[in-house]
Amino acid sequence: MNIHHILSKNFANYHKGEDFREIFEPMGDGIFISDSDNWRNLRRIFHSVLKSRRFELATKTTMEQKILNGLFPILKNASMLASEVDIQDVLKRFMFDNICLLVLGLDPNSLSPEFPHIPCAKAYDDMSEAAIYRHTLPGSIWKLQRWLQIGKEKKKDHQGGEDAICTKSNKFLRDTAFNLLAAGRDSVAAGLAWFFWLVATHPFVEKKILDEMEANLREGTGGKWKIFSIEEVSKLVYLHAVICETLRLYPPIPFEHKASVGPDILPSGHQIPGNMKIIYSLYSMGRMEDIWGKDFLEFKPERWISESGEIKHVPSYKFITFNAGPRTCLGKDLTFLQMKTVASTVLWNFSLQVVENHPIGPSVSMVLFIEKGLKVKVFERFGSSNGGNDGNRM
Repeated sequence: MNIHHILSKNFANYHKGEDFREIFEPMGDGIFISDSDNWRNLRRIFHSVLKSRRFELATKTTMEQKILNGLFPILKNASMLASEVDIQDVLKRFMFDNICLLVLGLDPNSLSPEFPHIPCAKAYDDMSEAAIYRHTLPGSIWKLQRWLQIGKEKKKDHQGGEDAICTKSNKFLRDTAFNLLAAGRDSVAAGLAWFFWLVATHPFVEKKILDEMEANLREGTGGKWKIFSIEEVSKLVYLHAVICETLRLYPPIPFEHKASVGPDILPSGHQIPGNMKIIYSLYSMGRMEDIWGKDFLEFKPERWISESGEIKHVPSYKFITFNAGPRTCLGKDLTFLQMKTVASTVLWNFSLQVVENHPIGPSVSMVLFIEKGLKVKVFERFGSSNGGNDGNRM
């Protein structure tokens, strides 16, 4: 397969390339746009951090803190007031606060009842919008706009020439932090938004998730707020399958870039000259009959579960959501942990109903969000009206 060849077998011949670096110049020299030795050094550092027990405990603590003090109050308030809420926006704010706590040690409190404007989060949205704009225009056009400081290329300078005096160590810290913030907010939030839409529109899937959680729930909750632990979510096989199926159909990063270093011949026989830009669609690969079979358009979590009841192993170059080969996403395990924790916690404590006639479609952006957001009505499963009785689960 061509993708396996490019991402793994002949990995050394395919870099991110200069075009990619120019398009994403605000991300500096971070891991997502780096190549060669710089990328290898950064990956080694990131790997040691993300796989450490200390980081796992920090992730657990920050997630629980934001769920209890941020997510629960927002959803409970929406339930009490019978008001509609954009759960996608809530998830973006939740993940932004969470990643800021992990990376910077501070909480911007973007997930609060007044939904405050956060300049840093808005700046990243603007950068993402400019990046997709750069993909649609010839380089000469957007570079001219950048030089003239017009259109999407217009910059707002709040730092008084910081770049001119930025030290090498400060630049490294800034680029690293920015890359982590970018990765930690949008991809998980987008995946969760599509997850909640799919589950809300497939009630039999929701029931199977709830039944599985019921079977794995520790005793003694007494109908109170429940946050599932790392140990508990690791047992939720069907929930894991639903998340995999969601990410197959709606990968948060819908397409990727590569650039050939030298000439090559793909397994298909296509000849690749040196310095050729290659774009492959993760979104399309998740919807190909040749890869997934005749039911490729069906939302079917069961495709991920083996006859023995375990998650099937699917090669990364087939399930390409987390990339493949040496550049496989280091945050894959963290993504599943975060998604399963939020998904199980929200579904156990609340029922989400998509607002009737709310338009659903993918956004044209670097991250595959729902274009118009996801407006839902929230119903508390353990409300005072049922005295904590779990008969209100469905």
